[in-house]
Amino acid sequence: MGSKTDGDDIPRYNGPDSSPMLNPTGGEARGVHIARDGDGVTGGEQGDDGDDDEDADVTGFSPPATSASTTIPPKRKRKKHKKKKTISAPKQSSPPRVPVSELFPQANYTTGELQEYDSVYTATARTTAEELRYNDRQVVQGSTFLSDYRQAAEVHRQVRYWVQQNVKPGQTLMDIAMGIDDGVRALLGNAGLEPGDSLKAGMGFPTGLSLNHGVAHYTPNPGQRDIVLQQSDVMKVDFGVHINGWIIDSAFTMAFDPMYDNLLAAAKDATNAGIQTAGIDVRICDVSAAIQEAMESYEVDIRGETFPVKAVRSLCAHDIKHYRIHGGKSIPFVKNADQTKMEEGEVFAIETFGTTGRGVLVDDEGIYGYGLSHDAPKQVTLPLVSANRLYKTIKKNFGTLVFCHRYLARLGLERYLAGLNCLERNGIVESYQPLADVKGSYSAQFEHTILLRESCKEVLSRGTDY
Repeated sequence: MGSKTDGDDIPRYNGPDSSPMLNPTGGEARGVHIARDGDGVTGGEQGDDGDDDEDADVTGFSPPATSASTTIPPKRKRKKHKKKKTISAPKQSSPPRVPVSELFPQANYTTGELQEYDSVYTATARTTAEELRYNDRQVVQGSTFLSDYRQAAEVHRQVRYWVQQNVKPGQTLMDIAMGIDDGVRALLGNAGLEPGDSLKAGMGFPTGLSLNHGVAHYTPNPGQRDIVLQQSDVMKVDFGVHINGWIIDSAFTMAFDPMYDNLLAAAKDATNAGIQTAGIDVRICDVSAAIQEAMESYEVDIRGETFPVKAVRSLCAHDIKHYRIHGGKSIPFVKNADQTKMEEGEVFAIETFGTTGRGVLVDDEGIYGYGLSHDAPKQVTLPLVSANRLYKTIKKNFGTLVFCHRYLARLGLERYLAGLNCLERNGIVESYQPLADVKGSYSAQFEHTILLRESCKEVLSRGTDY
């Protein structure tokens, strides 16, 4: 195969040589007659036409190009511009394991839902609207209190979104509770296994998973039989998240059969009515009346039987203090004469429970959790050595936060029951039992944490779900 060459290297034909050449046999030199007559014939044959062609090219070919041959430079290859790698914003995993501090690197956590106070408060306001807005900005900018609360609320939202999308009948309550606990700790970036770590950030109280007539305060613990979630169950999911002792307390209800929809709607509507009514200088009795009116406007059909939804009488909404889930003020779900007023700067857990049962609860089997008194002594001296040792562990890891058997076992404690019973008998810790309505009834719960700011109330735990 021949090699490929450039076109200018191919030699071209230039016609016959026009220079005269002597004839070796004599006579005119070859080509002289052509030069003389111009066209190679005698003058008489063509008349005067000979002169017309005097300057013509006799060969009939163009002269060769006289320019020097040039080399065509090779084409330059275009540089391929590398596409800049776009750094995508981090997203939450499933199950949730990415700390929210990585999702919000500037710590600009989502503001809760802001609700204006009603006209009654506005009419008696002690400062102007402009002053209120200024004071609110000072609260937001000058304290970690609000940032801690908003971060804890974000953790709660992301964990509960995962629960709502992934928890299904067939799972055990232990697995569900462990999934919530692990998600909260991962999103806080704090495993809580070293002494004092759980006081920096962690669970606000044991995760509650109460089914059907079980209304509140049930959590699975080691040694109990496994309970499997059923398609016909109504499950209240109540868990808390704290950062530096500021606790988000929020709850919702899950049901897998649409026949319970009205029951869930009643509790949700009643909770929102309580939030709407709450405010600075609002009396407790007014909030209670709004809750009961909303709750008991519903009824629910279950398997062909109609039940009125009743407000539970044995539980209350409550204020939240630093490291204390129950701060001292209580808001019943039924009408009452309590003239106590809500105050500026207070944090409340506005929750409601609706039931198809009697609305009067009794203690159920087992233990939900334990809590130290807020005025517990720095140290105790009890006859049981294991009780003294356990007390130190509780103080270092939980303080006045409520804890459960599952949390003690997670710290690696064994054979602690005798010491725990000793602390309870001596009034140092208080135990909490599950609460239940009559068997065969169903109950629902919704709850939000709100902050009564000077110019508005902020529903800290509000999400797209409820």
